[in-house]
Amino acid sequence: MNPIGTFYGDAVYKYDAPRQGRLFAGHPGRIVLNPGQNFEMALRDLEGFERIWVIFLFHKNEGWRPTTRPPVPPEGKDRVGTFASRSPYRPNPIGLSCVRLLKIDGLTLYVDEADLLNETPVLDIKPYIPMADAFPDAKAGWVEEQVGNLWSVEMSTEFFEQNRWIAERSIFDLESFARVQLSRGNFSKDVFDSSRRRLTVDEKTKTGVLAYRTFRIHFSYDEACCKVVLQRISSGYSSDDLTPGAEDKYGDKQLHREFIAKF
Repeated sequence: MNPIGTFYGDAVYKYDAPRQGRLFAGHPGRIVLNPGQNFEMALRDLEGFERIWVIFLFHKNEGWRPTTRPPVPPEGKDRVGTFASRSPYRPNPIGLSCVRLLKIDGLTLYVDEADLLNETPVLDIKPYIPMADAFPDAKAGWVEEQVGNLWSVEMSTEFFEQNRWIAERSIFDLESFARVQLSRGNFSKDVFDSSRRRLTVDEKTKTGVLAYRTFRIHFSYDEACCKVVLQRISSGYSSDDLTPGAEDKYGDKQLHREFIAKF
């Protein structure tokens, strides 16, 4: 099989990607098909569909695992079989995502609610047909036994202002990332499971720090209310990291300098 195109979007690193695409609404991306293969004709009549299936490669994964730890495990289990999960570590690294189709312009498909990483190779596109593809009453196995609560995520005024400032000057969206990472699961095993995220938690003060790329999200939490409050944002760089002439691996140090000067 050969890729027919490439997906481009906001999620660059694995920890940027949501668990499900529908949790990433409002983050449009695009699929750019390869030229010179008559794909213009292949796209004919697709624009009338609201959703499409995207078959793609997990291009940043190596190897596979027979079992996996799901984001929210079933009661009494820590791992489930890979074929009973949507783990990206599979014998054949093939992914399937049902995304919202916004519009088509030439060989570019603009989509939303995608859980693909930037520069993901796309293998195929198929229309989503509700009559054939939707089975809302189907049993979902161990997923129906998941243990976990939906945590509410709120923002302080300081976090809101800082996040808005960053969003206006970059592609970073710390609020959406924090909501995806901290909103669902069992307190001890899932929401604050540091083995899954770049996360530290202080159980005495009921506070934590969640890393998002080179920024840090500071939050507090209340177990009784299942509530997280995003308190503020800080830079993950030290003062030495931000000295003039220092290596800028991610190309964002000037953004951090301006952020620190502002806040």
